[in-house]
Amino acid sequence: MRYQIKPKAVLLAVAVAALLPGCASFDGIGSEHRIAAPAAYQSARALADEHGNWPAADWAGRYGDAQLSALIAEALRNSPTLEQAMARVAAAAAVSDSTYAAAGPKVNLDASITRQKYSANALVPPPVAGSWQTENKAVLSASYELDVWGKHRAAESAAVSRLMYAEADKEKVKLTLSTAIARSYNELARLYALRDLAGDDIAQRRQLRDLSAARHRSGLDTEVEPQNASRALAASQTTLAALDGQILDVRYQLAALLGAGPDRGLDIARPQLNHTALAADRLPDNLPADLVARRPDIAMARWRVEATTSDIKVAKAEFYPDINLGAAIGLDAFGFGRFLDASSRTISAGPALHLPVFDSGALRAQLKGRYAEFDQAVAGYNQTLVGALSDVATQIARVRSTEAQLADAQAVSDAARRNWQLAASQYKAGLNTQQNLLQARVGAIAAEQTIANLRMARRDQQIALAAALGGGYGDNPASK
Repeated sequence: MRYQIKPKAVLLAVAVAALLPGCASFDGIGSEHRIAAPAAYQSARALADEHGNWPAADWAGRYGDAQLSALIAEALRNSPTLEQAMARVAAAAAVSDSTYAAAGPKVNLDASITRQKYSANALVPPPVAGSWQTENKAVLSASYELDVWGKHRAAESAAVSRLMYAEADKEKVKLTLSTAIARSYNELARLYALRDLAGDDIAQRRQLRDLSAARHRSGLDTEVEPQNASRALAASQTTLAALDGQILDVRYQLAALLGAGPDRGLDIARPQLNHTALAADRLPDNLPADLVARRPDIAMARWRVEATTSDIKVAKAEFYPDINLGAAIGLDAFGFGRFLDASSRTISAGPALHLPVFDSGALRAQLKGRYAEFDQAVAGYNQTLVGALSDVATQIARVRSTEAQLADAQAVSDAARRNWQLAASQYKAGLNTQQNLLQARVGAIAAEQTIANLRMARRDQQIALAAALGGGYGDNPASK
């Protein structure tokens, strides 16, 4: 026996679905909110075109320290924080796959053997009535829901958007982790530079103390001068001890960022960051517009808006009829003897329609919720964009300010060093005292400490600026 699905039946079901208006309606539900363009925010003066370059994905390599790049690579391999982000990507990918599968055709095979005693006084006639029977049944069924209103396509689009959101989130975690390691590593370099200067300062102040004590014994100084010298020496020694403690803190901090135990931080060699990478930074052209594709947090916000937009389409499609095509073929018989007979075949096929008519406002409430999520996503995107523009402007302003301070501090340091050199020349010629020579050296060391702090501060701000510009995210597939 052969059975054909009549095309007229399918066309009739589609026509009825299109014509039936139903009582459930989404009239009056919507949103006027839209994501803002970068040009909507005034930034031409703060973020002027300077023909600079966007940071590359290996931006940390510009500082010339191979250990820094190795530490970042180690963190990206072992960090639990990044593993969590990767797990979120895997979960989003699984949801995307399941959404795609839900929209496809379904084929099922059901088989059963049932032993049953039928009532002698019910609907089943003799000879089955009042007897025990074994029913053998095997049915192969198939179904497919027509995506007339685009509900499944919208659901798939929402799932893909959430997958891209998770991918961008992973890139954000990578950038945050890399930036934190670079800034902590730079802090370690700063502390070591200050420790060297502190050791030199202690040496000078120890000589000043000894000299002052000798002058006091000779009656050339009162007891006040040796006491002042001893107090200054003790303060410098306290500074050195504090620097040692801070160095240990940063080492442990780096170990945690690497996803390792604290002992890992003790194995990190002293940083060898160069100063040639501290040239003035220039902003890239068309920054506000291109920043949208360069920062992972903006990409995350954009994908969230895309997902909620698709969710709205899904919610609207729920107001329209669902049309399902189904077919089944199988065997159904009492007893095994006739189970494989052609007369035991059972065949069914036809369309099915589900139309929401009255649901006490459930669908409208659901759609309102989707629009609320959309409005929240749009507001989040706009806020993220504002924050990103402000972040870049703030970091570049800090770099420029530190560069100006560094130029002035360098002039002071040069003058202090020249004063020390002159004092040394005069001391050799017998025209100056050793005490003045030592004081001149202490003054030069203080100026060098200011230079060291400003240099490391500028590098820290440059790292923050690279992160504010996306840290090379625009070169990654997840940003496309």
